[in-house]
Amino acid sequence: MALSGALLAGPARAQTLPDGPVTLLVPYTPGGGPDILARLIAPPLQALFGQPVVVENRAGASGNIGTQAVARAAPDGRMLLVQANTFVMNPSLFRQVPYDPIAGFAPIIQLSRGDMVLAVNPDVPARTAREFAELARRQVLDYCSPGVGTPHHLGMALFAQVAGVTMNHIPYRGAAPAVQDLIGKRVAAQVMPVHVARPLAEQGQIRLLAVGSAIRSAVAPDVPTVAEAGFPGAEVDLWFGLLGPAALPPALVTRINQAANAWLGEATAIAALKAQGMVAVGGTPQAFADLLQRDLLRWAAVIKANAITAD
Repeated sequence: MALSGALLAGPARAQTLPDGPVTLLVPYTPGGGPDILARLIAPPLQALFGQPVVVENRAGASGNIGTQAVARAAPDGRMLLVQANTFVMNPSLFRQVPYDPIAGFAPIIQLSRGDMVLAVNPDVPARTAREFAELARRQVLDYCSPGVGTPHHLGMALFAQVAGVTMNHIPYRGAAPAVQDLIGKRVAAQVMPVHVARPLAEQGQIRLLAVGSAIRSAVAPDVPTVAEAGFPGAEVDLWFGLLGPAALPPALVTRINQAANAWLGEATAIAALKAQGMVAVGGTPQAFADLLQRDLLRWAAVIKANAITAD
């Protein structure tokens, strides 16, 4: 179903749509999930607005700099934010962040999610998540992540917490060196995106033990969920969403939400997201708001229990 310019016509457009170019602000460097999503959804939003839609990367401070810019923007729809779930993790990781993830934004829609998986190097003598936990009870295992406070880090911290084991975290500067050291058998394990992990597993470079999603991943349907593996409550994923400044008019939120849902239902969008390891989600602004509140509290508890800080 293609977006139609007919959605825009008449006086309602002047009341609910931006009157100038729109910026999709991505508070991270190009190439990551939020950036990919912003560039995919920019054309259908441009069709909705009847205005140019440009993607701007404004990275820094784990996404806090760009996020603050949107929080301070005029609530006219001219600047929107494409974010990942680090958005609700950062307030607990830093002593101070320049935004309130709940009061400072108008949630528009959860765009997609990316499944995560617990992976080990092939020398680790564990073929299930339960065997891995038992091994971690007998010896201290090293695990890696792309950095302190990333979903990869917090996902493994949560697994260890649920399993009742202690492991040693080794943070890296980015995903590539972390994956290389897992493949190189310099660390035992990592929680990582399943679409990145699956090809490596097929080549015998790593072994997949459990996916962090509530249901099995379409990318690795033979891999059990953490709940199926015996660790309910250890679920973790990557999610991505679209937000605006707090006072964004509800009518505009509704229009953008409807357009984004329509795009997410198109076969071409589903295929484009799948190619990037993402699953289209969609839903209402309230459903996204509920996710923000739930994950803010959930990850705050994990961060506090494990004394994790990014400062």
